[in-house]
Amino acid sequence: MGVSFARANQSHRLQQHADSFVALRPVRLEPLFVPRIWGSRNLAPLFPEKQSLAEPVGEVWLTGNDCRFVDGPFAGEKLGDVWPRMNGQWAGDVASRERPFPVLVKFLFPEDKLSVQVHPDDDYARRHETAAGGVGKTEMWYVVSARPGAEVRVGLKPEVDRDTFRRAIVEGHAEKMLERIPVTAGDAVFVPAGTAHTIGPGMVLCEVQQNSDVTYRVYDFNRRDAQGKPRELHIEKALDVIRFGKQHGGKISPRSHDAARSTIVECAYFCVTKSSFSAPLQIKPGSGMQIVVIIDGHGRFLAESTGETLDYAPAQVWLLPAATRAWTATPQEATTLISIGLPERNLSRENTVRQW
Repeated sequence: MGVSFARANQSHRLQQHADSFVALRPVRLEPLFVPRIWGSRNLAPLFPEKQSLAEPVGEVWLTGNDCRFVDGPFAGEKLGDVWPRMNGQWAGDVASRERPFPVLVKFLFPEDKLSVQVHPDDDYARRHETAAGGVGKTEMWYVVSARPGAEVRVGLKPEVDRDTFRRAIVEGHAEKMLERIPVTAGDAVFVPAGTAHTIGPGMVLCEVQQNSDVTYRVYDFNRRDAQGKPRELHIEKALDVIRFGKQHGGKISPRSHDAARSTIVECAYFCVTKSSFSAPLQIKPGSGMQIVVIIDGHGRFLAESTGETLDYAPAQVWLLPAATRAWTATPQEATTLISIGLPERNLSRENTVRQW
């Protein structure tokens, strides 16, 4: 009797699992709030409930492995557990489900300078960072908001070589070796692996990156952690991976498609499109799942095939299945969102952004 019950229960679970792939619809993920020494205690207006925090939050992970589904067929489950089970109707055919979800999307809330740092490329990470997943880190930033004077620093100045940079690290002015880039809301910056960089205070960024947390710090402004110890530096590894000579990172100009949409970045690891609209806008999935981040505005998604509607709001992240024919975003107020997709398999895996 016990065996029969177990088999029946297993059959029920398998049926639920099969049914989940029939119920194709946008699904929303719950964010994860990650404390950082350089973060903010006030995340409003994106997260108005997160004010006067006990400790500074620097990152809000939107597609982390531990982010849980809010609704839909996977409600309550973690993205990292669901992703390997997703079939082609959900995930499309451009990303392997044998590895973690390929793109990590975050909001960043810096109220102090981040360390001067660099990320390795895939080849170096495979050889030296297998314990951390063996994946490099190319990323881009979309500036959600910025106070006057906000800036990032991306890429080395032309005259900086390996010896010059090492000497600057020892003397405590590595930051001055990087190109200064003032930023305002709506700007976008591309940071390929191997590019030295730092982020200044006074802005909110939406970061799209390879799903990797491997960072090599070279200078941290002599800060100390909660135990009073200097944070670890990784100078030799950083010097191994930093690209000296011609730089490929920096501010980028979007390519407009129409009055509402423009492509911000198309590289080997992700494609990012921005949409700003006050009238209904149709969203068509590509060959893979789309990640949609609401920057501002309220409205609802409408499924043209089923008539189902789902309300959206600022700071939300939605996953749109690859096999859905089309969804329409109907704004109740002016809306800005960014859509993140995976590139076609034949796009060259160079750490460069496609030029228009």
